[in-house]
Order: sequence, then structure tokens, then C-alpha cells
Amino acid sequence: MTNSWVNWAGDQRCQPAACATPNSIAELPTLLASAEANGQTVRVAGAGHSFSEAVLTDGLLLNMAKLNRVTDIDRASGLVRVEAGVTLNAASNALHESGLAFANLGDIDVQTVAGATATGTHGTGASLQNLSAALHSVELMLADGSRVELNEQTDPDGWRAARVSLGALGVVTGVTVQMVPSFVLEGIERPVPIDDVLADLDSFIDGNEHFEFYMFAHTSLAMTKRNNRVPLPEQPRGKVVDWFADIVASNYLAETLCRLGRRRPRLIPALQRRAASILSYRRQVDRSYRVFASPRLIRFTEMEYAIPREHSADAIREIKEVATRFDTLMPIEVRWAAPDDAFLSPAHDRKTCYIAVHQYRGMDFEPYFRACEAVFDRYHGRPHWGKRHFQTAAALRDRYPEWDRFAEVRRRFDPKGRFANAYLDRVLGPVG
Repeated sequence: MTNSWVNWAGDQRCQPAACATPNSIAELPTLLASAEANGQTVRVAGAGHSFSEAVLTDGLLLNMAKLNRVTDIDRASGLVRVEAGVTLNAASNALHESGLAFANLGDIDVQTVAGATATGTHGTGASLQNLSAALHSVELMLADGSRVELNEQTDPDGWRAARVSLGALGVVTGVTVQMVPSFVLEGIERPVPIDDVLADLDSFIDGNEHFEFYMFAHTSLAMTKRNNRVPLPEQPRGKVVDWFADIVASNYLAETLCRLGRRRPRLIPALQRRAASILSYRRQVDRSYRVFASPRLIRFTEMEYAIPREHSADAIREIKEVATRFDTLMPIEVRWAAPDDAFLSPAHDRKTCYIAVHQYRGMDFEPYFRACEAVFDRYHGRPHWGKRHFQTAAALRDRYPEWDRFAEVRRRFDPKGRFANAYLDRVLGPVG
């Protein structure tokens, strides 16, 4: 039977020469030795929620799903050791029992810890960094089967490279994550005219621990979401309320509108106005990870860019105008993050605004995404490594101040390019 792999969205697929799902870290050296003997490159798949070609390989594809344990918890320091294949959701549920939580999460939490951090995945919050900034240490297995533990003391450059690595350095086998005490969030969703949001944007961003919004091209409303800590007990919503809000309204109804828009593109402006008309106030008070993340059942593809925060309003207006010229029913999503020091983090050394555009499955995304990318380029944008983009290493090098230091770490850990693929050759350049 032919090996095959496909991502969650269904738009990235490959046929590796070999696939393996190791039951333990001890099995990995033999698998890597076999790849070496057969002249195969090696890539690692997480939960498949990246939209880029980062995983694709015709060599050995490793699935770390069975390496999914929480192996050590230090409640006093908040340092937690997990294997690479544990998902953000599974870790959140397990660690809540120990009174610990991630400081921030994105709007989905089905990704593996290793996959989410390697691609620079983030939540929102002007004073909060992306998920990889919480990695206190990273354990890598190199092509020869040896393991190295990277942290700020043992190998500062290796650690800063490994936190957002795109899988280019080796196989991440485990990480130590800095957690925080569990907390309750009050999440408030409210439609607000987009002009009002942009006119007072700093107040929205800095006046909330977590602020984000999404908007449609053909409407004047933005659906804002503000998440803030509250000294209240968690108040889980009933299962019926959850099902209606998260599944029926946010997924089934939205999917119906997307399908109609795909069949009859001329209806898209009216369908967007209809979607905006049913936006309403919503409040949730619950454990942090339940408020941060929601189920995503609609299949789509996505592009997301990180731009300097000071250009937020101008770039948002431009992207909204671009979206009116293309057939797309899906929203534009906007979030913010604090600077960090990982070499390839899209938020490296600058306050950051993230703008994401989406296209429903089966609809042409490339013309729309290329037009958006032209806007992001004017603002010195850096692509989210797990989302679609059309950049090359030549274009990206000047956007990352520590690009050459990452390249040096890569040469040190993977001098033969065993963990490369066509995507990494394009966006990072060959290992040479």
C-alpha cells in the first residue's frame, strides 16, 4: 500500500517513501539510520494544521502522535516537561489538574506543542509573546541519533534557533515549557463598526489582555473579542449552548454560506452582509484554554503575516479593500503580539500585528493571496511559517535581523541537509 499524508485542510499532500509512528524516543535512532542508509530526507508531521508545504517529503515522514506524555511537572516553578506529540488541548486539560496553564493560546488548540512552536504559532495580546517564547528548553535528536538539550545556558544560539525552527534542525523529541498558574477568563464578543475600532485601536489593544477581531470585506462591522482575567469561578456553558454557539452558528451555518458563495460568487457581498447581521453579543467565563480556543470544522486555506504594530490600521484598511476585489466569503482576522528573540519568529524584536486572510476550500486562493502579500511586503511583513506564502529566502533574509545566526545553527546541527525539503530550500535556502 502506498504511503500518503494529507494535512487537515486537504490541500497539502505527499507520498513519502516511508512513514513511521514511533512508540518511544528509543526507536528514533534506528529510523534515522535507515533514512541515512537509503539517502532519504526526514520530515516530522504534527497535527497537520499547517497550510504551508513544511511537512512534505518523498523520504521518511515521522508522526510523533504516540510521544504525547506529560513527563514532569514542577508546580513551584511552573516548568513542565512534555513529549513533542502532545497537543495543546491535551496538555491544557492535563495540567489544569496541577493548577497550571499556558499563558496564551491561539483560537484552536489541536496542534502539537512541537508543531505549534516550530511554526511560530501565537495567540493575541500586546504584552504576550507567541507560544515558542515559553520554551525553556528544547531537546533535539540529530541525524546521527544523538540528542542535544538546548536552553539559554547550554547553547543560547541553538535555543533561539530551535524555538521556531520549521523542523530544519532535527527531530524535536521533548520540550520544557514555562507555564503559569491556572486562570479564569471572561471572553466578550461584540460587533463594533470597523471605523470605530480603527479610530481608537490602541485603546482596544492596550486596554485588554487579549484583543482581536475579524471582519468581512463587504461589511462595516467587526466582530471584536476581548479576553481578560477575572477573579470569578469558572462558569462552563451548558452543552446545548456550546453546541449551538460553536458548532451550529460558527461552523454549520458558516459552511452553508461558504458553499453558496462558492457556487454563486455574485452573491458573496450579500452573504457577507447577512453573516454580519447575525453577529451578536456573547459572554463566556471559563478556564482560560476553553475561552481561547473554539472548534474549527470548516476546511479552508490561510495566509497570515506579521507586520510592525505601528502600521496596523493602515494595513488593515488596505487588506479590507483588496478583499473586495476577489471572490472570498471568509473573514479577515487581526491579532497582536509582543516582541520576542527567537531568530525566525515573525515577531522577532518588534511589536507585531498579525493579519490573516482565508479562502474556502475549492475556491481559487492564489490571486487573492498574492494581492494581499503585495500589501504585506510594503510593510516589511514576515509570513507565519505554518500558513501559505510565496516568499523565497532571498526576499526574506533582510526581514530577519538574525537570519545568518539561524543559518549557522542549521549548518552546525544538520550539515548534510537531512531534515530539508523543497519548502525549506525555497524559504531558507539550501544548507550549504
